Amino acid sequence: MVTLLAARPESASSNYGRAFSDDASEFYHYEDTGCEASDSCLDCPLPQCRYDDPAWYQRNRRLASDFRMLHIMQQESLSLEETAERFSVTVRTVFRVMQRCREATMQGNPTGEARLRAA
Repeated sequence: MVTLLAARPESASSNYGRAFSDDASEFYHYEDTGCEASDSCLDCPLPQCRYDDPAWYQRNRRLASDFRMLHIMQQESLSLEETAERFSVTVRTVFRVMQRCREATMQGNPTGEARLRAA
């Protein structure tokens, strides 16, 4: 996340407090603190900032987690009940996960936005 801190320029007089134009950007200090997806906004692997569209980020983060659950279920040949117990969810939730993964795959998003890591 980029934090924008306004600094009062020495040459500012009565214009202080008004919106600065783009040519006054040297009076701003940008602190690049990143987020859980990346330590720095400039090095972020996401196609858009998580703060610009939080719903998009949550949806794709959940989808990445769903694909991780489905992958483990298939890799270890777990039953629905075993998967539910392993991930501390209900069997119905496992069905929902399978449905969301199926829909995402049919829409051409087989990795659930591969650049997102399930945390």
